[in-house]
Amino acid sequence: MTTLSLATVLAEAARRHADKVAIVDAGGERITYRELWAQTRAYAAGLRELGVTRGDTVAVMIPNVADFPRVYYAALSVGARIVPISLLLTPEEVGYVLTDSQADLIVTHSAFLQVGGAAAAATGTKLVNVGPLPAELPAKPPRLEEVSAGVEPLHTYATTEAEDIAVILYTSGTTGKPKGAMLTHLNLVMNAAVNVFDVHPLTGDDVVLGCLPLFHTFGQTVGMNATFRLGGTLVLLPRFSGEAAIELMIRENVTIFHGVPTMYIGLLEAAPKAAKLPRLKLCVSGGASLPVAVLEKFAEAFGSPIWEGYGLSETSPTATTNQPVFGARPGTVGHPIWGVDVEIARPEIPERIEFVPDGELGEIVIRGHNVFAGYLNRPEATAEALIDGWFRTGDLGAKDAEGFIRIVDRTKDLVIRGGFNVYPREVEEVLARHPAIQQVAVIGVPDATLGEEICAVVVLEDAGVTEQELVDWSKERLGKHKYPRQIRFAESLPLGPSMKVLKRELRKQYSA
Repeated sequence: MTTLSLATVLAEAARRHADKVAIVDAGGERITYRELWAQTRAYAAGLRELGVTRGDTVAVMIPNVADFPRVYYAALSVGARIVPISLLLTPEEVGYVLTDSQADLIVTHSAFLQVGGAAAAATGTKLVNVGPLPAELPAKPPRLEEVSAGVEPLHTYATTEAEDIAVILYTSGTTGKPKGAMLTHLNLVMNAAVNVFDVHPLTGDDVVLGCLPLFHTFGQTVGMNATFRLGGTLVLLPRFSGEAAIELMIRENVTIFHGVPTMYIGLLEAAPKAAKLPRLKLCVSGGASLPVAVLEKFAEAFGSPIWEGYGLSETSPTATTNQPVFGARPGTVGHPIWGVDVEIARPEIPERIEFVPDGELGEIVIRGHNVFAGYLNRPEATAEALIDGWFRTGDLGAKDAEGFIRIVDRTKDLVIRGGFNVYPREVEEVLARHPAIQQVAVIGVPDATLGEEICAVVVLEDAGVTEQELVDWSKERLGKHKYPRQIRFAESLPLGPSMKVLKRELRKQYSA
């Protein structure tokens, strides 16, 4: 058997970089790798005292504070599977995840004890908390800090196999109930390593802003695990705003920023009000398509290019990215990362993989060390997604002659207007260049004659523009079947846990 544990990432960093600062916590506390690993082993002993053993499932509801990595690596050290839960969920939704994952224990942070506690009570799940407990609480759950203080810290992490499940990530459930994507120790160790050693020239001196939610795959693997694999410093920001991020990046000399498009838009909005802007060595965007107009404005304001990449919960997450070895091409997600293949297959043949010629549109399929082990308790969904060793993503894209991959859209976001396929991303790219528009999402809404009509939901930077002006402007720049006939103004766009725009919510709202 081949043994491997994701806990190695932190254990080795503590061995090699003991006195380096691993984390700058939200309150400014600086924690070295030696301290973080010692605290983690103490928490691991506490979890074991609470009955957690190898193969058990530990759910976690903790914001971007030092207790997240402590609990995460502690659960791994005991040999348990971790289920990170979105902090945006209701008690009922948390209860669904606890039941579906058959969690043996949930660890909440005081800030989320109310939601997590209600879900634990409703599902009969054992509960333990980290952080100070409110004085007025009638029934106080055990505190992991106190349980851990009464036992000897774990000597080292438990033995696990490379193909054992380390983390179960619940997909956002765009179709039906969320599904638990099972990721192995091998998936996650490899993805962290490839991100820091094969994609960009990073060093242990780099300081990373941890503003992506750690419960989400992007923040967890590319932010936390990859930084620790390198021996860098992670500066935690629990609640993102452009102003707070700029201030923290200046204060802590941050060199690396990972974000989703809405975060880059937030930084651009805050930039004119800032006395000084950070000098960033590397900016990476993922999670959703980044409009080229935002990329250009950001490079102009911050003097730093954005390297756009692509991945999914099911691919650990990184699958492709623009990288120096191949050069960058705006509007694409670059090339596959080391050890991963990405091809374009015919979407209309679901039972086998049949590739299309370069330049032709099709479904993006992925194989490699990053592809998950399947969906928890859903053999049919797993069989549909994993075909001949390839993972079918449900995303539409194309690959050009130089190997650059372009994401066109999710298959379910495609708008069919009067029999013509319209890709919202193409329309959004054009509208994002209008000087009055800060953010835009394009959806299809029901139409009695055409089947679907194109609707652009717009957040304005300058309120002086009318619907008709935007329709006319689009008409000049897009084909007859592509330009939006409907423009809806919104104060903001609905965002999911990973700060992606929730188009299903927009469709619900504007389809009526």
